[in-house]
Amino acid sequence: MPSITTENSVVAKNGFLSVDGNKIVNEKGEPVSFAGNSLFWSNDYYRGNEFYNKEVVRFLKEDWNAQIIRIPMTADPDIHDSYIFDPETNQAKLETVVAACLELGLYVIIDWHSHRAEDNEKEAIAFFTNMATKYGKHPNIIYEIYNEPLDVSWNEVIKPYAEKVIEAIRKIDKKNIIVVGTPKWSQDVDIASENPIKGFKNIAYTLHFYAGSHKEWLMNKAQKAIDNGIALMVTEWGSVNANGNGEVNAKSVKKWMDFMEKNNITHCNWSINSKEEGASALKPGSNIYGNWKHEDLTASGKLAKFYIKKAAN
Repeated sequence: MPSITTENSVVAKNGFLSVDGNKIVNEKGEPVSFAGNSLFWSNDYYRGNEFYNKEVVRFLKEDWNAQIIRIPMTADPDIHDSYIFDPETNQAKLETVVAACLELGLYVIIDWHSHRAEDNEKEAIAFFTNMATKYGKHPNIIYEIYNEPLDVSWNEVIKPYAEKVIEAIRKIDKKNIIVVGTPKWSQDVDIASENPIKGFKNIAYTLHFYAGSHKEWLMNKAQKAIDNGIALMVTEWGSVNANGNGEVNAKSVKKWMDFMEKNNITHCNWSINSKEEGASALKPGSNIYGNWKHEDLTASGKLAKFYIKKAAN
């Protein structure tokens, strides 16, 4: 499966990414950050996986100027149609989107979308071993090995899990960035920064924020983590409250965007779905193959598109 070689592709321009101190840099060693979209959970329940197709990826690249796409592979053990119980269907959807990102020259985050990944460590290792074997040679790939841990210990739960999954990936893929979730729904990046993962290169850490709920206090935690020398990636952000609803808080979003631009932090907006929810970028009934007009976007979608295009320019 070839990756894109056209001159104007973001991956063609930047190549393999790596972590240099608290920055993510391109093949030339230049600090870089990218903006794009997170898809919705890969299982069937909210039908967000209907948007897992090449046409949507192409439209996000061409119309929104997205440079990176995140694929949330549903992996919670208490969801009946998650990867844990139906690996074939979920992985097939994921592979459709990865193939589109490779063809179109976009970075792609393969996300183990779980809140309790330590309960399925064996499945996570098998999944990422498969992904690294299939895609590890491509510079497009970023592995996100734990979406949002709950209120559990970094030292005793998350870090040991991460080290085992990282070791499995690194047996196959020595280069591509691995992003590690942090405690309390990937907010306690400061705690992770006090005892970071050692012995492996190109490790970054997950920060998630929802602008309606997460204000300066979380930004301060992020700044502390950066000051402590770790690289962050905002693999998920929303303009509403942390529960996915509420009004768009444009003022708070602007502060976060300024913070991420200042610190060269890559970010993906949650989410490309038409579910009746504040965080959805699309209104109910929107075309599952893209081609959305301005009036098809929610307030959240309009703001996300504005900032994704701004970042690309």
